[in-house]
Amino acid sequence: MSDRASAAVPVPDCEPPASVSPGEAFLFWLKLGFISFGGPAGQISIMHAELVERRRWISEKRFLHALNYCMLLPGPEAQQLATYIGWLLHRTWGGLMAGALFVLPSLFILIALSWIYIAFGNVPLVAGLFYGIKPAVTAIVLQAAHRIGSRALKNSALWGIAGASFVAIFALHLPFPAIVAGAALAGFIGGRIAPARFSAGGGHAGAASTATAALIGDDTPTPVHARFSWRRLAMVLTCGALLWVVPMGLLTASFGWNDTLTQMGWFFTKAALLTFGGAYAVLPYVYQGAVGHYGWLSPTQMIDGLALGETTPGPLIMVVAFVGFVGGYVAELFGPETRFLAGAVAAALVTWFTFLPSFLFILAGGPLVESTHDDLKFTAPLTAITAAVVGVILNLALFFGYHVLWPAGFEGAFDWPSALIALVAALALFRFRMNVIHVIAGCALLGLAARSIIG
Repeated sequence: MSDRASAAVPVPDCEPPASVSPGEAFLFWLKLGFISFGGPAGQISIMHAELVERRRWISEKRFLHALNYCMLLPGPEAQQLATYIGWLLHRTWGGLMAGALFVLPSLFILIALSWIYIAFGNVPLVAGLFYGIKPAVTAIVLQAAHRIGSRALKNSALWGIAGASFVAIFALHLPFPAIVAGAALAGFIGGRIAPARFSAGGGHAGAASTATAALIGDDTPTPVHARFSWRRLAMVLTCGALLWVVPMGLLTASFGWNDTLTQMGWFFTKAALLTFGGAYAVLPYVYQGAVGHYGWLSPTQMIDGLALGETTPGPLIMVVAFVGFVGGYVAELFGPETRFLAGAVAAALVTWFTFLPSFLFILAGGPLVESTHDDLKFTAPLTAITAAVVGVILNLALFFGYHVLWPAGFEGAFDWPSALIALVAALALFRFRMNVIHVIAGCALLGLAARSIIG
C-alpha cells in the first residue's frame, strides 16, 4: 500500500513536522489496520515506531501518557491508543476514523475466514490444518498466562489473588464478573492496608526515549477540542447512550429480548466492560456465556476461533466476530438460504457492541487526561484484577488442553499427536520466542501431515 508520508522530505529532528492532512492520516490508519499483528505489544510497538520515531506526529511523553490511560481501561488498549492519537490530531472524527480503521480490516477478514471454516471445515485439508492449530492455541494461551504473570505477580499477596481466582473459576465455577469484583475489592482493601504491595507503574517497556521535536510535543498546548468542558462531556455521553439504546431498542422491538441477536448485543456489551488485562482475560467469560450458557458454538469451535483471531490483524478481542458469525450462521437466524447473511450481521453486531465503550472511554475521558501530563498509575484494585486474570487464563489453558488432548473426554483415548504438536509449539514460544503467527502456521502444517499419516 502506498503511503504519501513515506515519500515526504525528512524534517530535521530539531523542527516539528508540518501538520498532518486528513488524507495522510487516513492512509496511515488504514495501513495500520492491515499490519497490526502481534497482539497489543506488537501493535503498540508499531505505533511507537511510526508515530513517535519516524513520523514524529506525537512526542514520547505524550504517547506514553495516552498509553498509560488506555492501559487503565477495559478494552483493547492498542485500538484505544489509536483512537486517542487520532482524536488529538483531528478532533472527534479523527478518533473515530483511527479507531474504526484499526478494527474494520480484521472484521472483514474474520467474516470471510469464519465462513470458510463453518462451510468447509469438514474438508480434509481444512480439518487437518485445524487439527494442528488447536494444540498451538493451547500453548499460546499458556504463554499468555506466563507473560502476564511474570509482569503482574510481584509479591505473595498478588500470587494469593491469582491462586484464589484460579480456584474460584476452576473448582467453584464462579462467573468471571464475580471474580473481577472480588479481586477489585481485595485490591481496594489491600491498597489501604499494604499500599506498597498493590502499587504498579505505567509505561511501555518497549518504547525508547526520544528527544526530537514532534507535532504534538511535550510542551505543545492542549488543542482547543481536547480541553475539558462539561457541555462536551454531556454531548459525548448522550450520543454514546443513543448509539447503544437505539440499536438495542430496535433489536428488542423487532425480534424480542430473548432473540439471539438481542442477547448477543447485551452479552457483548457486558463483555466489553470486563476486558481488564487484555483479550485473554475476557475469553473465559465469553466461553461461559457463548458456549456454556447460550450454546452459540461448541468448545472446539471456540478454540478454532481463537486461532483465527491470532492469525488476523487487529485486536485479539475480534474473536467475538467469529463467535457472532458462527452463532448467527448455525442458528439460521434469517432462514436456511441466508445463513451467510445471518452470520455476517451477527459478527458486525457484536463488533459494534464490543467496541462502542472503547470509543466512549476515549472521547469522554480524553479531555480529563489531557488536563495533566503526569504519568498515570494503576490503582490498587486494577493491580489486583490483573493478578486475578493470571489465574483465570491458566484455567483457560487447562480447559483448551483437556479438549485437545482428550477430545472424547478422560474415558477416551489420549491424543498423542496433538500432545507432540503442543510440545513443539510450547518450545517454539518459550524457548525460541518465535512469532505467534509463525508457530500457528508451522503447527497447522504438522497437523495436516499427522492427519494424512494417521487418517
